[in-house]
Amino acid sequence: MTQARRLRERLQRDGMIVAPGAYDGLTAKLVAQAGFEAVYMTGAGTAAGLGYPDFGLVTMSEMVANTRRMVAAVAVPVIADADTGYGNELNVFRTVREYESAGVAAIHIEDQGFPKKCGHLDDKEIVPREEWLAKIRAAAAARRDLDFIIIARTDARAVAGFDEAVARANAALAAGADMAFVEAPQTLDEVAAVPRLVNGPCLLNVVYGGKTPDLDLREAEAMGYRLAILPGLLIKCVVGICEEKLAELKTIHRHPHPPKEMTVGEMFGRVGAEEWDARRTQFRAPGPLRNAAE
Repeated sequence: MTQARRLRERLQRDGMIVAPGAYDGLTAKLVAQAGFEAVYMTGAGTAAGLGYPDFGLVTMSEMVANTRRMVAAVAVPVIADADTGYGNELNVFRTVREYESAGVAAIHIEDQGFPKKCGHLDDKEIVPREEWLAKIRAAAAARRDLDFIIIARTDARAVAGFDEAVARANAALAAGADMAFVEAPQTLDEVAAVPRLVNGPCLLNVVYGGKTPDLDLREAEAMGYRLAILPGLLIKCVVGICEEKLAELKTIHRHPHPPKEMTVGEMFGRVGAEEWDARRTQFRAPGPLRNAAE
């Protein structure tokens, strides 16, 4: 079973999927090891990992390369940010093929102009509705595996209002998208209204300190959301802890205590050291080789 099929079947069952945001193989492994059903590859985190803000500065090839590493690191579905699709509908067609070949289960494509910016920043621009719908149609047509999930993200709430955002979400579902992503509703009433007014499964983007009010994820599930992503959870924690420990090093002039004590071996255990240690001698013994999956 492909990860796309696994995710699609899970979305058809009761309960909302929570997918914390990861930005590399290590954080993807930590999300999976924590027991979450899916990993979200955050575009903002991917950009930050390359030293850039979330301003559309990372290329499609760089995003796909990061996604490929994360897919290889975990055994759960990866949902990936595909920004604006990196051009017009022809570019979107290729974008879908590239992400799909990387083993991703789902991507979202937004209606911002290019270069885009984080959905929870001000002064965004959106493209005309039909221009975006052409991209959604191209995305739906491009996939070779019909289980591959196309998520249509609209940033229209901040630019053209809530009603236009809902209208775009419904138009995208009619154009072939599998799920709608109304970015940054600004009140709890708007958050609750999205799954009620949109004629299909909905994604909620949970950004701490962003435009959308904070809420218990169980409330979001009760409202009818099928998927919640938390893009900035890990990257913000990492930045905060790194700054704190670097400042401490300059003050105390010795290695600071990490936030969570662990040995060197325990650290490498998070990324599969035990499995790799077993392979050190696995292939030196005489006799028939066993498949790695056995």
